[in-house]
Amino acid sequence: MSSVEPLVAPIELSFDYTRSLGSTLGSFMTALAHRRIVGTRGSDGRVLVPPAEYDPITAAPLTELVPVADAGEVVSWTWVADPLPGQPFDRPFAFALIRLDGADTPMLHALDVASPAELRTGLRVRARWAAVPSGSIHDIACFEPADRPRVEQPATETHPDVTMITTPVRLSIEHSASIEETVYLQALEQGRLVGQRCPVCRKVYIPPRSACPTDGVPPGELVELPDRGVVTTFCIVNVPFLGQRISPPYVAAYVLLDGADIPFLHLILGCEAGEVRMGLRVEAAWRPREEWGPTLQNIEYFRPTGEPDAPYETYREHL
Repeated sequence: MSSVEPLVAPIELSFDYTRSLGSTLGSFMTALAHRRIVGTRGSDGRVLVPPAEYDPITAAPLTELVPVADAGEVVSWTWVADPLPGQPFDRPFAFALIRLDGADTPMLHALDVASPAELRTGLRVRARWAAVPSGSIHDIACFEPADRPRVEQPATETHPDVTMITTPVRLSIEHSASIEETVYLQALEQGRLVGQRCPVCRKVYIPPRSACPTDGVPPGELVELPDRGVVTTFCIVNVPFLGQRISPPYVAAYVLLDGADIPFLHLILGCEAGEVRMGLRVEAAWRPREEWGPTLQNIEYFRPTGEPDAPYETYREHL
């Protein structure tokens, strides 16, 4: 397998993270929507901005909100010469730690300056407010040097209290498959399921891996496996969630292919969710050949074969 060229593919992981804010952060976001900034006073008398929900010394809840100015000074900074997608600017800018007047701790935000030559510790800056408030940290569009003419924004209307916030989370990576994973994926592209046998314990792993987790040795011979097996354990999904492609209820199950020693997770469809059980014999339902690629998604789901259930003794060591 050493001559196999590893597969490489871009992968983007993304989801929207929605959380309730609680009284402290909710007050902070609501204040931002009204172009004000508040912090919390800690047990040592310091004003913490952004506000902390719990005291960093005593861990007690902090409840005293303290208004601070929307201007302050740069404590530290870093220059962003090549901004990434999603950052505050598509041109070079700085990220800076800014201690607002009336606060004792600095907050991180973008600083709009043309070059690093304009930056220094102690530089006086002020918030540039967004034209339309949203009740989030984005209500501060950025900070800018205080000696610039201020761009006046229209007065804000009464904004409802902010109690929830949704943050998009995205991570783009380039995944390089291992040699063993590459062989497995290339076999899937041909409609085959390939595992590997450990030369010591003789267990067959699918997907193959670089070392046997029991014996720590590189796997040996490739093993062609059938596309049918048995349900070892399963879960009926009843809870809807964002991005769900199948309407609940449906079943996600561990399927132990005949001849394998490790089950893998897949969908069980083609029957009522309540009919799925441990020991149920299933087979792969492949997508149309023209849709195949180097992915397990070539198997759309597993479905019952109609065969008698497998005796528990045949799979109890694989749960």
